[in-house]
Amino acid sequence: MSDDDYKLFECMQCGFQYDEALGWPEDGIEPGTRWDDIPEDWSCPDCGAAKADFVMVEIARP
Repeated sequence: MSDDDYKLFECMQCGFQYDEALGWPEDGIEPGTRWDDIPEDWSCPDCGAAKADFVMVEIARP
């Protein structure tokens, strides 16, 4: 799977971005972890917003 297939999600509260390609190892989320595979009770590491407060954003990868 190429990086082009991964999506980016942004917290609507603070702007934190979760990139599926990078994951979030600080919270035990391995690189390549899909947004749908993250537990529903996960929250933004910067502001504590709920997973539901994130939106998928279109990105152009170099």
